[in-house]
Amino acid sequence: MNRRALGWVLGLATTLAASSAVTVPVAAHAQDGATGPATPATELRGDFNGDGYADAVFPAPSATVGGKAQAGYVAVMYGSPTGLKTSTKQVFHQDSAGIPGVAEAGDAYGSSVTTGDLDGDGYADLVVGASGEDVGTVNGAGSLAVIWGGAGGLSGSTTLAVGEETYDDLGRTVRAGDFDGDGDLDVVGVEEYLDLRVLSGPFDRDGGSRGTTRIADTDDMRLLDVATGDVDGDGVTDLVAVVNSLDEFDWRHILYWSGTGAGLSAPKAVRRADGNWLEAGESIAVGDVNKDGIDDVVVGRAVDGYDSDLDIPTSLGGMITYVPGSRSGPVGTRAKAFNQDSAGIPGVAEDRDRFGESVQVADVDGDGYADVSVGVPEEDFDGRNQAGSVVTLRGTASGLTGAGAKSYSQNTSGVPGVAETGDRFGAATALADTDGDGRAELIVGAPGENAGAGSVWVFRSTASGVTPAGSFTFGAGTLGTVAKQAQLGSTFD
Repeated sequence: MNRRALGWVLGLATTLAASSAVTVPVAAHAQDGATGPATPATELRGDFNGDGYADAVFPAPSATVGGKAQAGYVAVMYGSPTGLKTSTKQVFHQDSAGIPGVAEAGDAYGSSVTTGDLDGDGYADLVVGASGEDVGTVNGAGSLAVIWGGAGGLSGSTTLAVGEETYDDLGRTVRAGDFDGDGDLDVVGVEEYLDLRVLSGPFDRDGGSRGTTRIADTDDMRLLDVATGDVDGDGVTDLVAVVNSLDEFDWRHILYWSGTGAGLSAPKAVRRADGNWLEAGESIAVGDVNKDGIDDVVVGRAVDGYDSDLDIPTSLGGMITYVPGSRSGPVGTRAKAFNQDSAGIPGVAEDRDRFGESVQVADVDGDGYADVSVGVPEEDFDGRNQAGSVVTLRGTASGLTGAGAKSYSQNTSGVPGVAETGDRFGAATALADTDGDGRAELIVGAPGENAGAGSVWVFRSTASGVTPAGSFTFGAGTLGTVAKQAQLGSTFD
């Protein structure tokens, strides 16, 4: 079996094992330039209509469109002085007017999304991946397209790039950042789980860009998740990834590529005090947790052991690892690991809770320290299996802490709905300041809700952090989309 085929097979195995790799993200990990400390990359910074309020994106790559299963769509809601308004919804898919392509079974439009001002007109644009897209006779090549922002919101779309070989899966992961510090946003996509494809900005409305660079220097390691931010404090966007070996499924580590005037540097590993690579996980986010002006790294490890002999006690039920940034990059020797047995964190570490399946970083209480949301989608309680919950942890001057951590589920007073077996509440989380008050709201997905139709919850935030008061939920009925097995809320990025 060749390397490309092997990468695809292993990727499929991971998807099946994780049971939620089709995730639901909101325009995240974007950065509109690089002058000074980076904004938390997961803060859903896309302001598509230029009104000063962050907007939010809700992909559903598993959704049926026009009778085509898993064709996929992307829904958008716009921010306002009172936050997200369901009345502002838009839904885009490949049968929508102005969107390239045709909705086909398995296209998975919305596999991944990111935002940023690609053409420099002052409005954020939305980049959408369709990892299952067939290109000509090439099956599963995948594609990246941009929907353009403007005063009236999102409209019109252009293809940015397509995969070149069978099962390239381009669009499975896409992020944006100014990797060469020239003030123009660049876009990076992951191909066949093994390669990075960088599109250098600025971009024209016809999809043209200054050039394309392929970076394959990962030593045959699979890229499980990718985030952008300034982890070395030089004002240029860096790229950070969690990777695993083609030979050892449970071997997970952190690589990062520093942004430079010449683009991304060669990758470097985050290491422990003994020189070995720091054990990590499958999901990653960045943000300035300790408020020192340099982004830190947070990694979630929902997988608590499969086929390896690695002894990581903290991984029971899932774990997260906080790694502070520095002028020399992420400092593995100062890493802190947390699970549900850590002091202050609600719950108990139990086998396969999947604590850490989704991690996001942004300031939810307005104190200037970025906080962390952690999905626990297979948490069991009140006799319900895999009902799911979400935990928020506070940022402080000394980094991430379990002190003051809070937990939310559908059984929390004030939260709409009722926790049920298989809801998987917390499979995806996002943080976005959609009302402009300086505090990010918490957005939570439950792809198992209503027999796999899926739903999304939006929580308010106060000076005390996230609150259930005033929270609301929506699903396919609100969006006017097909509910059956849409798994809305499986991913936000």
